[in-house]
Amino acid sequence: MKRRNFLKKGLQVASLPALAMHYPSRTLAGSNSNLKLSLNAFSFNAALRDGSVGIETLFDFCAGQGFAAVDLTAYYIPGYPEVPSDEVLFGIKKLAHHRGLHISGTGVRNNFTESDPVIRKGEIDLVKRWVVAAAKLGAPVLRVFAGPRLQEGMVWEEKAALVVEACRECAAFAANHGVILAMQNHNEFIQSAAQVEQIMREVDEEWFGLVLDIGSYSQADPYEEIQKNIRYAVNWQLKENVNHFGIQKPVDLAKLMPLIRDSDYQGYLPIETLGPGDPFEKVTRFLARVRAEMG
Repeated sequence: MKRRNFLKKGLQVASLPALAMHYPSRTLAGSNSNLKLSLNAFSFNAALRDGSVGIETLFDFCAGQGFAAVDLTAYYIPGYPEVPSDEVLFGIKKLAHHRGLHISGTGVRNNFTESDPVIRKGEIDLVKRWVVAAAKLGAPVLRVFAGPRLQEGMVWEEKAALVVEACRECAAFAANHGVILAMQNHNEFIQSAAQVEQIMREVDEEWFGLVLDIGSYSQADPYEEIQKNIRYAVNWQLKENVNHFGIQKPVDLAKLMPLIRDSDYQGYLPIETLGPGDPFEKVTRFLARVRAEMG
């Protein structure tokens, strides 16, 4: 389903025909006028986990760099995997607002390939609890995973059926809270554009999409894979490197950005830096590269 069809269906569900009178439809393809940069908090993973950087410091940095938003993974919210009190969630929302930032998304670490029904129900319940938390944070997207890489003897199609079933249930739940459930292709259970395509097609829920991770296509040319899946993107992870046939190479932004511009994607482009080094410096350098290519 193309994003523009998703949006049209969303308006029908919300029963808001009056919007068409004031905001006529327009062709989004080829326009990047409403692309905005966000920072994925995983760029500061080690510092956030060891406490040397806190959420407030992260927000201050993002505001100072002129980011429009922060993608605040739930791991960095005190108490995870438990959902904190409304006081904590609303406090984070207020911290962001006072710095002119939106929360472009959040995410959890889950495993929908788990065969044990009791454990799997726990994974689904984890996602549902954080759907509610995402709505309270004002995050439009909750990122989930499919699961880890297959172990020897496992059959991909059998595990994929479990993933699809769980995603349908969670996406239907998320729709009732105004949150888009988005699966990240993370080079674990999902490793190719064809696998993304199969899961997206079989889930077929209006409130389900893709967090397009440009660094996680390891079996083919990553730019060709991105182009195949871009119509499902509801959020992104723009990384410094792509995985070109299993080899890490610096992202070719001159090749990537036209793919995004020529799609109908509008919204946040979260960037993410990985590996050793000062995250403040690494993010600043990569942000400058992305901005230069965006023009």
